[in-house]
Amino acid sequence: MSKSSDMRTPLGRVRGLGAAREGTGHFWQSRVTGLALVFLTLFVVGLLVSLNGASYADVRAALANPLVSLVLLVTIVTGLYHMRLGMQEIILDYAHGEFSKYLLLILNTFFSVAVGAVSAFALLKIAFGG
Repeated sequence: MSKSSDMRTPLGRVRGLGAAREGTGHFWQSRVTGLALVFLTLFVVGLLVSLNGASYADVRAALANPLVSLVLLVTIVTGLYHMRLGMQEIILDYAHGEFSKYLLLILNTFFSVAVGAVSAFALLKIAFGG
């Protein structure tokens, strides 16, 4: 179908698909992770307030609770995924040159994975008493 015979508006032509055919999915992933982080952050702040002034043994005992550790791990993963999506958007919008864009996108992913691995390792080491 040629462009001249397409009677849809520009919005109608791209609804549901961005220029890279993933724009809407990226948009919704960013919004959903942001909303999830609101509730997860409230949990983390509540945990930090409840542990204010607690001893190391008390903090370890709180983190040894499977529910607390699981919520903290979900917070770490969700936060890093949300960060990666946001940085990806910034890189795609402002980086010039194809090589630099791809390099920065790769570094963005590696950075997110590295921070996630170190954070998860630290949390699990404390939770399991290492």
